[in-house]
Amino acid sequence: MTETARLLVIDGHSMAFRAFYALPVENFSTSTGQYTNAVYGFTSMLINLLRNEEPTHLGVAFDVSRRTFRTDIYEDYKGTRAKTPEEFSGQIGLIKQVLDAMGIAHAELEGFEGDDIVATWSAQADAKGWENLIVSGDRDSFQLVDDNTTVLYPKKGVSELSRMTPEAVEAKYGVSPTHYPELAALVGDTSDNLTGVPGVGPKTAAKWLAKYGDLANLLDHADEIKGKVGDSLRAHLDDVKRNRELNRELTDLKLPVDVEGLARAEINREAVHEVFDVLQFRTLRDRLFSVFPEAGETKGEEGFELEVTRPEPGRLGDWFAAHRSDDPIGVEATGHWGAGTGDIDTLAFATTSDDAACVDVPELTPDDEKALAAWLTDPQATKAMHGAKGPLLALWARQLDLAGLDSDTQLAAYLLRPDQRSYDLDDLALRHLGRELRVQDSEQVNQETLDFGSERQPAETAMLRARAIAELAGVLDGELDDTSQRGLLHSLEMPLERVLARMEQRGVAIDMDVLDQLRSEYDARVQAAEQAAFAAIGTQINLGSPKQLQAVLFDQLDMPKTKRTKSGYTTDADALEKLYQKTRHPFLEHLLAYRDTIKLRQIIDTLIKSTSDDGRIHTTYVQTVAGTGRLSSTDPNLQNIPIRTPEGRRIRDAFVPGEGFEGLMSADYSQIEMRVMAAASGDKTLIHAFASGADFHSMTASHVFDVPVEQVTPAQRSSVKQMNYGLAYGLSAYGLSSRLNVSVPEARALMDQYFQTFGPVRDYLDSLVEKARKQGYTETMLGRRRYLPDLNSSNRQRRQMAERMALNAPMQGTAADIIKTAMLQVEQELSASGLRSRMLLQIHDELVLEVAAGERDRVQQIVGDKMKHAIELTVPLDVSFGYGRSWNAAAH
Repeated sequence: MTETARLLVIDGHSMAFRAFYALPVENFSTSTGQYTNAVYGFTSMLINLLRNEEPTHLGVAFDVSRRTFRTDIYEDYKGTRAKTPEEFSGQIGLIKQVLDAMGIAHAELEGFEGDDIVATWSAQADAKGWENLIVSGDRDSFQLVDDNTTVLYPKKGVSELSRMTPEAVEAKYGVSPTHYPELAALVGDTSDNLTGVPGVGPKTAAKWLAKYGDLANLLDHADEIKGKVGDSLRAHLDDVKRNRELNRELTDLKLPVDVEGLARAEINREAVHEVFDVLQFRTLRDRLFSVFPEAGETKGEEGFELEVTRPEPGRLGDWFAAHRSDDPIGVEATGHWGAGTGDIDTLAFATTSDDAACVDVPELTPDDEKALAAWLTDPQATKAMHGAKGPLLALWARQLDLAGLDSDTQLAAYLLRPDQRSYDLDDLALRHLGRELRVQDSEQVNQETLDFGSERQPAETAMLRARAIAELAGVLDGELDDTSQRGLLHSLEMPLERVLARMEQRGVAIDMDVLDQLRSEYDARVQAAEQAAFAAIGTQINLGSPKQLQAVLFDQLDMPKTKRTKSGYTTDADALEKLYQKTRHPFLEHLLAYRDTIKLRQIIDTLIKSTSDDGRIHTTYVQTVAGTGRLSSTDPNLQNIPIRTPEGRRIRDAFVPGEGFEGLMSADYSQIEMRVMAAASGDKTLIHAFASGADFHSMTASHVFDVPVEQVTPAQRSSVKQMNYGLAYGLSAYGLSSRLNVSVPEARALMDQYFQTFGPVRDYLDSLVEKARKQGYTETMLGRRRYLPDLNSSNRQRRQMAERMALNAPMQGTAADIIKTAMLQVEQELSASGLRSRMLLQIHDELVLEVAAGERDRVQQIVGDKMKHAIELTVPLDVSFGYGRSWNAAAH
């Protein structure tokens, strides 16, 4: 920090709008639908300014509304400005939340603009002789520039700022900063709707001001100006005087905080975590804390004290024996894992009483390896880990196992805050323990207390993390108990972690000949579609270039314009599909075919690269991604293989039983979310439709349209099917009209008719939203929570997105809980029955099993029983089965 006072003031609205237009809005939004490009750009700029300028005092000024004293003087002031984009709505409020978390003062004043506040703060700093930096995209701020004051003016977006000193202003405009607003009064300002003197540009205005000294003297001698410009000046004297009155920035406002009150405050790291979690700014948070690693260090944010032991060879068992307690020992593993296997380099152990030890696993003596194996598998030796599934795979690869795992702090943190983007141990230690993940400085530092410099040795880092895990486990367990979710951690998520590790270890066998044949075929189809597209327009272009596509579609072919973006008219998949429906142009037909085939080829390439030397794909399951509790699949993502398309089925033909197994079995829940909704709502008509055993969509359509089931038309069934599936996702009349290709009034009438038939469903859905709005979260039948603070947001878009989540989370979350429970029971029963058949994959509501010869009937009986009775509902859970020599052949 600089020794002399240095003020940095920012014109908040000006720079927020610059950031909004600098970053593509479609690339910056949260899962709740809130656009964040202005917040992101502004915050990124702010971090750079704090790093580069090191201000001692900092303030941000905002407008209150467009109605100010200037509009009282001139009603059309800024009258030509377009309506604020809807995507910008709410972003100023979020910027203020970021500023509050970072300890940065901000102000606004009714009847005045933000640049008047900036000018007042600047004048106060000037009077004290402070160095003064103003960040603004309004050129009127140039009038404030002097020897102490520099304006940082956006050159490109908000990432490049020009330093406008007195010399820079004069070099660019030919006048000093004092005379700049006089020049602007003559020239006018289209952005403020201020008409200048026609025919007079900056050079002419600067020449006049140089000759007459200032604007007042120029106007007094206006009759001396010759020619048409002179006539023009004399005809617009009132406009010039008005312009000068309006572009004068006020420097004497009575503000809620003066310049002394802008002294930098500490960053509130916990508050930063909270607001950045909402905004989902992971990389920006990392940037902030890398620039200010000391951010938020207060008396309560200490490090960890560690007494380190490196057990002598052959004495590891003594350390374990000396550290048995009721509290779990934190365990941290270093090494690598993935694709169903891995290896361990070091294992670190730490207690809540600050004792820590670390061993190099490959270097263990036989006695120590025996002691380690015994301790790891001792269920009475309770342990805590952070993300145990990967290390478990690595332990299994060394023929070691793990028992007595009492807590997984990553899973516990996920249950507490299921919508966070990450669950890094560093952040969790600060959030829940109030401590930095570092060793506490102490005057009593000895050779056995860790003292980390800028570089940490892996073993030292592992012990530090193990110490944090040990303490964090108890704290998180207590917080989970307060929210009644402790049972989900210990009875569902942690046991499932072990099941998923086994599934990853097993993998699924791949017929490489099928994949190779598909890749060759898709390569040929890509080339054919590409050449056909070129032939349709008579030239070759890069079909992956949005800019070249825009030139062809909207210039050469003069097609109807799609949605406008910063980079031109959008060429995304949805827009091109709609454009093709309108035009049926062959170029679009071949372009869409090209894109579809490229995606399929990418899937094939990924599957081929992911096939291990054992001929199997070992996907990785992640429990901490979806806020609803759904599992996700990665490396490779097997959930992105098309489900109901012919091409998706062909790809599934490559998934086959491995050597020693007879076939693959697919078991899939039928309409599970609808069944959950029927049971939860208690709607007798809907429950009866399921219990009848007839086609569910035809049954519900017969009730809605009041016709016998056998007389339901395909169109009626289709429309009600869309309603059935859309209800739990907050389907709107507009959304239904798009799905059915009917008018919005027709869709609304259909929805009204549906809810007249199924009144309890409507009441239940309404109650979900209202209950969530009051308590701040939704809950599944098993108690899994999802917190939705945006339910009470003043921003309509965010509020509506949260309402849809409030509808969806209980149903989709309960469905996730059901299939997870079923997986645990299926795995347990298959093992207890001594069967060789095993569970390999979980995709959405489907389980895929590898079945050994002679075991098909018994496996289907076990799987059916456990899936149907995972939890008991008033509506029976229905499971469909398929069996065959490939995943596709097992389809049903």
